[in-house]
Amino acid sequence: MALTESNMLPLGTKAPDFELPDTVSGKTLALENLKSELATVVMFLCNHCPYVIHVNPGLVELAKEYQEQGVAFIAISSNDVENYPQDAPDKMTTHAKEVGYTFPYLYDETQEVAKAYDAACTPDFYVFDRDMDLVYRGQIDGSRPGSGQPVTGVDLRAALDAVMVNRPVSAMQRPSAGCNIKWKK
Repeated sequence: MALTESNMLPLGTKAPDFELPDTVSGKTLALENLKSELATVVMFLCNHCPYVIHVNPGLVELAKEYQEQGVAFIAISSNDVENYPQDAPDKMTTHAKEVGYTFPYLYDETQEVAKAYDAACTPDFYVFDRDMDLVYRGQIDGSRPGSGQPVTGVDLRAALDAVMVNRPVSAMQRPSAGCNIKWKK
């Protein structure tokens, strides 16, 4: 497992549309119906990556806090489940419940959504404003497994706090880092 950083999709990019199956509800969900009029966070996650496992408790807490304020959170797993069966949709359903995800956990079987977002790693975070323009992409914070730093979500929180009061998000953004997305051959 090689440490991989975000590709840093250009700021201002419109959120690529998608319609994917939600492994929690069993329904097919579209970005159009999931987005918020305030801010929308699209996250590329998976079940087995130690970097995702590390941020999960802090992410769940952060998501609950901001969902109460009207921010939408959407998680997507795009990993090749043939070679990484632990990321299969049935395992995603179990994982979401065990971890306490309060947001949809969508399965991107074709990997087309990950490609549209230029996603590179798990976790990978994208914040879109009310117009669905990209205002932040990168890390939740500087904590990594074994770093001794707690997961605070400081970077993601700063971006969301700015968007929520219609302030510009700082252009100083650090890439996320984690496991590479497991691309199909």
